[in-house]
Amino acid sequence: MDLQDTSAIVTGGASGLGAATARALAARNVHVFALDLGSSLKNAERADGITYLEADVTDPEAIRKAVQIAAANRPLRITVNCAGILPMARIIGRTGPHDSSLFAKVLEVNLVGSFNVMAISAEEMRKTDPDDDGQRGVVINTASIAAFEGQIGQVAYATSKAGIVGMTLPAARDLAQYGIRVNAIAPGIVETPMMDTLSDEVRTGLAAGVPFPKRLARAEEFASLALAIIDHDYLNGEVIRMDGALRMQPR
Repeated sequence: MDLQDTSAIVTGGASGLGAATARALAARNVHVFALDLGSSLKNAERADGITYLEADVTDPEAIRKAVQIAAANRPLRITVNCAGILPMARIIGRTGPHDSSLFAKVLEVNLVGSFNVMAISAEEMRKTDPDDDGQRGVVINTASIAAFEGQIGQVAYATSKAGIVGMTLPAARDLAQYGIRVNAIAPGIVETPMMDTLSDEVRTGLAAGVPFPKRLARAEEFASLALAIIDHDYLNGEVIRMDGALRMQPR
């Protein structure tokens, strides 16, 4: 796909995977719109070529407004969904059963939020002129290896990411008629601000479990894979693991 003079939306763009992806796209001369919550944007490290917009992925109207802004002056070709949350809770814990509202919240942000952004941005993409191969855009959603090997305490998170995996192929088939590709990346353990709450000892232990490279993944490696998917016009309907051959144990 030719990225010149196009625009892209990246959710969760204030930090972590989203920030790295936004910077990588901006380096390719894409006009990037990084969407995130206002509280996250306050602490975002700003970069050239990126417009930062406050938007909650669970609010379709807010996403619709952001998409309209992103598509106002250039064709919207790319959407990368990185927004997500990772609370931990067992089905039965010390205080009783898993809070059903927390379970619903994780699905709302991670799965429904990704669907909202994908559907609304795809509607805008289909209005653009196709390239010589009939392609109008590409959507990349973020799954997780937890979708396949969810650990103890990850029932809500693993379910939400399994939903991303299950959504990938039918979404690709739905949007094929408009020349829009849909893929997903399932990262392993990535060095992001979400990991900052863990001790060095825990982080070292996590890295030791990765066959090779024996370290945590870098957000820039996620961004590199996202660009590779965008560039590879024949990748469609795929979920790609990025985990150093890690297979998660129960805990």
